[in-house]
Amino acid sequence: MTRLKLSDITDGKPVKLTIEIPARLHRRLIEYGTVLNGGVSEGAPVPELLIPPMIERFVASDRDFAKARRGSRALSKQ
Repeated sequence: MTRLKLSDITDGKPVKLTIEIPARLHRRLIEYGTVLNGGVSEGAPVPELLIPPMIERFVASDRDFAKARRGSRALSKQ
């Protein structure tokens, strides 16, 4: 089975955010949802549900961001 970086889509209290993405990216997100759903397009997660956890995982795995964030917290405690 394919190991995807995204595994579980959880529902949380959403904040409304409107963005525009290229059509090519939209198609790729639909394909990603299909792969995530075991290759079946019916019932696959839609891009609107995929994007938030993808961004969350990206931000959580960004080491430079984490380092900068730790630095800014240390400065605010002084």
